[in-house]
Amino acid sequence: MDDDLQAKARRFHDLHHGDGAFIMPNAWNAGSARILAAGGFEALGTTSAGVTYGRGVPEYEYRVPGEEMLEAFGHIAAAVDVPVNGDLEAGYGDSPEAVAETIRQSVAHGMVGGGIEDHTGDPASPLYDAEHAADRIRAARAAADDTGIPYTLTARAECYLVSHPDPFAESVRRLNLYREAGADCLYAPGTKDKDTIAALVREVDGPVNVVMGLAGVALSARELEDLGVKRISIGGSLARAAMAVVRDAAREMAEAGTFTFAADAIPDAQLSEIFRRYETPDS
Repeated sequence: MDDDLQAKARRFHDLHHGDGAFIMPNAWNAGSARILAAGGFEALGTTSAGVTYGRGVPEYEYRVPGEEMLEAFGHIAAAVDVPVNGDLEAGYGDSPEAVAETIRQSVAHGMVGGGIEDHTGDPASPLYDAEHAADRIRAARAAADDTGIPYTLTARAECYLVSHPDPFAESVRRLNLYREAGADCLYAPGTKDKDTIAALVREVDGPVNVVMGLAGVALSARELEDLGVKRISIGGSLARAAMAVVRDAAREMAEAGTFTFAADAIPDAQLSEIFRRYETPDS
């Protein structure tokens, strides 16, 4: 196993067990990853939503095939020298074996961690049966261990996002099952207020990830750390913010015929300097 990947995996693992919380912003291509890494972050996540938006298709319809998503994530991992965590959606297959293969492929593409959802993509039955979902995490854990790196496995309970009738209790039940099955980090996207997040941290037996950048949620990293959160991600929010710039600029050009949006653009020289840091004699 590559020594560099081993070192990245260990650094990422240790972030989940050190003091305080850390921010893991989510990139959707090599350029965004390099800009974020230049900001000094110790680890990055990928965002399947951001890659999906870049393809011009809706999120949560799983239209981007797994192999294409993993390839896109691989470009992100190869672009930076910090650990990268893969947003591996539902593992690109229903069976535990399919999820295990996705974990193996994530490592082959340079990732040292990855998250697996329990969302089926079927509106009529949006969550996998909890025991089956735990089997999927168990298979992911075994596959991760077989890679020979200290892979950080994140398990996600999608109860809030699919409007479960009792999302908190079901999230806690599922996340603790997933922890027992071998997950290192637990994540219930959609939790937004301090009381819910604090209760989730108390009730879940393991490091908790919380996503920020959602409309109407204004908690700071310090506040989340005080609540006991270990990892803070931003999902597709930064990609959506970038899309908002394109939308607003299009509106300005079409309706006013002006170009004031360019005043906030990063100068080419600054972007080139950021990207040049990663060049090698062979690149």
